[in-house]
Amino acid sequence: MAQGTARIGKDKYRTQISVGGRDIVADEPPALGGQGAGFAPYDLLLASLGACTAITLRMYADRKGWPMESLEVALRLHGIEEKRIDRTLTIAGLDDEQRARMADIAERTPVTLTLKNGLPIDTRLA
Repeated sequence: MAQGTARIGKDKYRTQISVGGRDIVADEPPALGGQGAGFAPYDLLLASLGACTAITLRMYADRKGWPMESLEVALRLHGIEEKRIDRTLTIAGLDDEQRARMADIAERTPVTLTLKNGLPIDTRLA
């Protein structure tokens, strides 16, 4: 089970995040009143999706014994009210059939399914 904390003090928008024993900083860019000291929240969302996609596809290629040389997952978030993510896979070392299978697998990675299906969030006060 994943666990994490996010703490913010008086520094405008700079947030210290600890997840899985590792620390990162989140912040908003100066255009939104932050200092640009870390990743913006939607940057972290794209990072999670990109990492999950890359890792899952590497695992799949390795299990199949496919000679995948490299994989790049390009992500772009669009929209204000109706948000959507464009994901482009650039895969080296595989044939067209293998690449098509990888695109199919990308649609079923854990983070992809979580985002597509939604996730209940229960909020309470300590």
